[in-house]
Amino acid sequence: MYIQIKKFNLKRCRATFIMLMFIIGPFIWMHAQDLSAYRWKPIDAKGEAKGRHENAFIQYDDKFYLVGGRGINPVNVFDPETYTWSEQGATPMEIHHFQAVVYQDAIYIMGAMTGGYPKEKPLANIWIYHPHEDKWEKGPEIPKELRRGGAGVVVYNDIFYMVCGIEYGHTSGTNNLFTSYNPATGEWKSLTKAPTIRDHFSAVVVNDKLYCIGGRNTSIHEPDNFTAFFGATNPHVDVYDFETAKWQTLENTIPVSTAAGGTVSMGDQIIYMGGESFQDKAHNETQILNTNTGQWSELAPMHTGRHGSHAILYKGKIYFAAGSPNRGGGNLNTIEVFTAD
Repeated sequence: MYIQIKKFNLKRCRATFIMLMFIIGPFIWMHAQDLSAYRWKPIDAKGEAKGRHENAFIQYDDKFYLVGGRGINPVNVFDPETYTWSEQGATPMEIHHFQAVVYQDAIYIMGAMTGGYPKEKPLANIWIYHPHEDKWEKGPEIPKELRRGGAGVVVYNDIFYMVCGIEYGHTSGTNNLFTSYNPATGEWKSLTKAPTIRDHFSAVVVNDKLYCIGGRNTSIHEPDNFTAFFGATNPHVDVYDFETAKWQTLENTIPVSTAAGGTVSMGDQIIYMGGESFQDKAHNETQILNTNTGQWSELAPMHTGRHGSHAILYKGKIYFAAGSPNRGGGNLNTIEVFTAD
């Protein structure tokens, strides 16, 4: 009897172990993945996207959507399985300098600008794009005192959070505002301000915490140098804990400080790539933050330096499209992928 029970328990333990590894294996892989073998490679895509910068690049279902940018542009759709671009309708107005988010069955835009440099205006309303219908919808009005562009936007537990930004285009009003929007009730709230001011950046959520990485103070000008703001990048990482409702600033700053880079999370890691600073060309550095240790390290550089767009993590690979290759302007229509293949 003893031997039979022992054999049964061993089989049951083995089966349980296999089942647990099947369930949590991908989770462990994502948290412990070594990215040192990854390299950026250009994609020879079929079809063509319209070149643009200060746009959004966001995944909806199994497709990637290139939305907005300076000027009025069509929505370009990238299929990562066939490496094919297609085209849908244009934005209802010029929409740029924003971080789009997906909520329920649509792509939402807030914290954006419209108009020409340097006195761009913040959008007065949320705009909603329905990809399957290729339809734009004018959403709720944003309270006047909360309007700004170049802000970080995330959705957490069905609530929209908008952090930092700039109120008056590229002239003044860079801030550390932190606000929430409840789409179910239409309520806006002003929350505890972030530790540092910044604009031209994206926010990302990892393990119930919001991270502000990159960006700059575009309100900084000098008498003989209006564009002094290019050098006023913010190297600090500000973190908001949704569970404690408190902010902190990490001890370690980002090694290469830029604005308008691409940001994705992979497990407990945040990968920040590209961006814009005082140098003539856009940055091509790929930097990675371990959110458990707070340590930064560097990965393989991008094939093409770019800023003013966003990155997408899809099936263990990172995709980055469009943006500008130069400080201040220029439009790319290319796409590249960060992969170990």
